[in-house]
Amino acid sequence: MVTTPDHRVTGPGSAERARSIAERGGRAALMPDETSAARVEPILHHTAPDGVVTLMLPDEHPVVTGLRGGDEGVSAAVLELADPAPVPLREPVRGLLWFTGLLTALDPGEARDTGLWIAERRPDARLLDIGHGMSLLRLTPASMVLADAEGTCPVGPEEFAGATPDPFCRQEPHWLRHLENAHRDVVGMLGRHVPDHLRGGRVRPLGIDRFGLRLRVESVTGDHDVRLAFSRPVTEVRELSLELRRLVGCPFVRAVTTGP
Repeated sequence: MVTTPDHRVTGPGSAERARSIAERGGRAALMPDETSAARVEPILHHTAPDGVVTLMLPDEHPVVTGLRGGDEGVSAAVLELADPAPVPLREPVRGLLWFTGLLTALDPGEARDTGLWIAERRPDARLLDIGHGMSLLRLTPASMVLADAEGTCPVGPEEFAGATPDPFCRQEPHWLRHLENAHRDVVGMLGRHVPDHLRGGRVRPLGIDRFGLRLRVESVTGDHDVRLAFSRPVTEVRELSLELRRLVGCPFVRAVTTGP
């Protein structure tokens, strides 16, 4: 987590950031063989609160046929979830989450029940294809690694399961795109809080969470992320709006920088 010199918490911890990436969904890439660089993009993926990931692939996909035809019906695999920035940036991925664990193919009954469970939480018409040319796989993680502007660190499955996603993580992409496209003047005012050595770069909205706002500064020296901390963590939209207005209207706000 990000802290100030007086040890105040100004950013979410690693498990909360990992849960938020998983909740947003992002882009998934499965590496079914730890010794191979091959990457498989599932038709659909969903991460449960305990970190177990469900993946959809065509019945005839080599990963599916390999699991169903193997003696043990299980294999080691790595899944990468990418957290893309909501606005177009030079470096478009703002975070990565890797799951390493065991991959299995669900039998038809279990696949159907799992599909219904996912549909209740994240409706998707593609779930109707389960049992009609599409199979579900399950990745049970043994370990996770998070990499983002705050750093690279392991996240234990128990830590992941015990954390809660940021309350704004699902709405955040829409809000940031609106801020970028309709309120460039506001982004410019927020840029007043950027440290002096980063002034002159292009300021872009990068993230919002209950602790503050993140900006990306694209400059000739590279890309730099800056966190503008709220005066206190917020839990609802009204509180978030007040804190954003405070950042826009008050020039005396401490910025906590992260990244290079």
